[in-house]
Amino acid sequence: MKEKIIIFTFFIFLSLHGQEDKLLLESLFEKEEIQESEKLLPERMVFTQSILWGKNGIFRKTGISKLNKEQRVKELKVRKIMLKSHQIIGYLTLAGMITQGILGGKLYNNWERDLYNTHKTVGNIVTASYFTGAGLSLFAPPPLVNRKVEGFNSIKAHKILATIHFSGMIATNYFSKKNTDFHKYSAYTTFASYFAAVVVFKFK
Repeated sequence: MKEKIIIFTFFIFLSLHGQEDKLLLESLFEKEEIQESEKLLPERMVFTQSILWGKNGIFRKTGISKLNKEQRVKELKVRKIMLKSHQIIGYLTLAGMITQGILGGKLYNNWERDLYNTHKTVGNIVTASYFTGAGLSLFAPPPLVNRKVEGFNSIKAHKILATIHFSGMIATNYFSKKNTDFHKYSAYTTFASYFAAVVVFKFK
């Protein structure tokens, strides 16, 4: 079980850092018009995008989404929706984490069956919303161009923090019934890094 978690975490780590040089929401408000001189796909894509939307991706091979100008326009619209949903779910997940933290604090001070059940239910909801939001970002159709930004910026900071809170979320769930102290510390780390990842987008 531990080996599977490590491998899965490493895979996502590579996927997240593969996006380091592109803006996460770069095409949210761009025009969907594709000029004849433009390439239909960016030169670099995240693995999770490439496996679905790449030239030889699953959607191309199966004919679900053929690689042509008209289809790419539709894909960019889908991308907007997915990334906007990623943002909204992110805020809801953050609110859930705050609620979970309050319940967890009360539970550590005074264990009660009803409180434990509520804490567990909220935890399951937060976990589901967290990974749903992550999936919307990782599997969204690629933009037309991956812009490379020099130096350290909010997007790169967001990616680093994403790696931390993703690992923290896995650890929080893994230690939930194995080690209460590790579970608590993992939860605090996850919340702090997730909160910072949301806030960092407010800065240019």
